[in-house]
Amino acid sequence: MPSDSPLCFVLMPFGSKADPSGAPNLDFDLIYEQAIKPATERAGMDLVRGCEERFGNPIQLSTIDWLLLCDFAVVDLTTDDPNVFYLLGMRNAVRADSTIAILAAHHASRFAASFVGALSYEPGPNNSFTSREASLLQESLVARLVELRKAAANREAKNSAVLQMLDGDRVPEIARLKTDVFRDRARYSNELKSALALARTKGGASELERIEKRLGRLDDNEIGVLIDLLLSYRAVSAWENMLHLFDRMPAILQRTVLVREQYAFALNRLGRWQEAVTILAEVVAEHGPSSETLAILGRVYKDLWVKTEKSGNASLADEHLGKAIDCYVRGFEADWRDAYPGINAVTLLDIQGTPEAERKKTELLPIVMFAVQQRLKRTQPDYWDYATLVEMAVLGSVEKEARSRLSDALSHVREAWEPEATANNLSLISSARKKRGFNQPWFDDIISSLKSRASRPK
Repeated sequence: MPSDSPLCFVLMPFGSKADPSGAPNLDFDLIYEQAIKPATERAGMDLVRGCEERFGNPIQLSTIDWLLLCDFAVVDLTTDDPNVFYLLGMRNAVRADSTIAILAAHHASRFAASFVGALSYEPGPNNSFTSREASLLQESLVARLVELRKAAANREAKNSAVLQMLDGDRVPEIARLKTDVFRDRARYSNELKSALALARTKGGASELERIEKRLGRLDDNEIGVLIDLLLSYRAVSAWENMLHLFDRMPAILQRTVLVREQYAFALNRLGRWQEAVTILAEVVAEHGPSSETLAILGRVYKDLWVKTEKSGNASLADEHLGKAIDCYVRGFEADWRDAYPGINAVTLLDIQGTPEAERKKTELLPIVMFAVQQRLKRTQPDYWDYATLVEMAVLGSVEKEARSRLSDALSHVREAWEPEATANNLSLISSARKKRGFNQPWFDDIISSLKSRASRPK
């Protein structure tokens, strides 16, 4: 498991570099070792260091990935390097409130340092940077970093003004879509993309393993490749492979919400639900509730409910069912546009069958229907949109509508576990209703069609 400490990316030169002001060279390694490194450690952060001379032309994608994905960043502007200005602009476009720019106090930079609130530091006589100067910079940095951490923990950091202005076509609408959007928009070789796609549909886990071996050191590969490989293992239900790949990933990638969610997803499939719950609870605590995180957590508790109910432990089963419903409801409330946790919530409420559950289900059903209808109008529908409509029709006992939506859902299947998950949901609804004396044979036809689709390749 990766460290729980946030990652801080430090962007500055290595070694001794010329001072643009004409003063003697500055020893940036000394500044890093004596001030920046201890400051980030005192602020409770793990450190990642980058330097402008490694960028090359064009700037390497991996450097940009690290700069954008780290929780915090410290950027030294003293050398007036245009690459650094460019990268700082990229960082500020998405994570301005977790970024600190620093600058030698005597340097009249061409960059508008005051615009980004740059923290100035004294390099000392003839740029000597003695222990006195190191102590002053270290204390200033610690104070600023701790302040940023508190703001992040209290969710006081402001959203990027740039992202706020972007429309829905530029930013994923809902958390659940980010796995597919990330894969589709990741920039990596068409050859490797095609190989992964072919392995997902025909080669299976063994072919994906061969591709992983070809990648060599994961640190040397683009982040998009690693994400695609992780999701490809998920597509073929290779849960152990997902865990092994996670263990080999760079720490910065392990700490991303997307990867932690998928890691927990795989852990749960392997029966390691306690670990999955811990990881997902940490994600919610750090980043707030989201439809994706809470939907996965809801799935963990739903699986536990099914397992404990089969074992005959009724009281524990009811407890797990209640937790699953709570997670799905909270996930839907976190983003009303995402019908996925919503439909799972109303399905489990239907199964629970208590007067209070029926009241809550009646309250949620029209909102879930509105959410999926808006998705169908505004975006390209996916499997889950049509699967939601199938479940809505089943819950409403509308056979004709259910069969019609089933055809749409089956034509949009991407991964075998998708129709399998829907079939399992409908089986649970059918079983619960039969116990209450309400038998609808056509349910079995819908369930059989979904299971048949799950058992064959795309």
